[in-house]
Amino acid sequence: MEIVPIGTVRTCFGDKFAVPRQPSLCASSWGELTFHEGFRDPAMVRELADFSHLWLIFGFHATADKGWTPTVRPPRLGGNKRVGVFATRSTFRPNGLGLSLVALEGIEMHPDGPRLKLGRLDLINGTPVYDIKPYLPFTDALPEAHAGFAETAPPSVPVRVADEARQEFDSLPARARALIQECLAQDPRPAVQSERTEKQFGARLCGCEVRFRFDADGCQIVSISTADGSGLNC
Repeated sequence: MEIVPIGTVRTCFGDKFAVPRQPSLCASSWGELTFHEGFRDPAMVRELADFSHLWLIFGFHATADKGWTPTVRPPRLGGNKRVGVFATRSTFRPNGLGLSLVALEGIEMHPDGPRLKLGRLDLINGTPVYDIKPYLPFTDALPEAHAGFAETAPPSVPVRVADEARQEFDSLPARARALIQECLAQDPRPAVQSERTEKQFGARLCGCEVRFRFDADGCQIVSISTADGSGLNC
């Protein structure tokens, strides 16, 4: 079977670093799905607005050239223990496909077809989408299910803003400020570097370059640059 993308998502995440490792961990994230030619008939989204959440089947395009391995080291286990790839949601998979549950915030009609306004997503800018399915609470939500080593959400850390970054941070829209704090609270550092406190990291969020570091008190935002054009701006 050959599959082709039906659309592409533009999001507030400029690259894969600092993207939440699961959907809904960053409630303030947002994006927009634009359909490709051949999939722009408004009839395809008829009645879709009646659903609050959607499943997106997408491609891990940023890591597609890196292949896959039978075992991976999930961050939840400290980045040291290997488990089977099918026991994880790693991007390094045989077919490079991902599944994400996102919020549907609206549908806009444009001359080039409908556009889906999305929230609570974990997809980087430019992600190809192969299919859309409505989320059905009566069958998709299973309170009795158990989840192995990922039974609960990962712990979050406090996020503060350094004085030298305060003006730039405060000038951002409220949703962008919330998104940056929610992403950094998840501690996006590779698990094997989680003990290092002197290193600065950078992430492209809301079209900005956000620099930050970690110390004993949590995460500190040290600088925010002007928009760089990568990802959906604030």
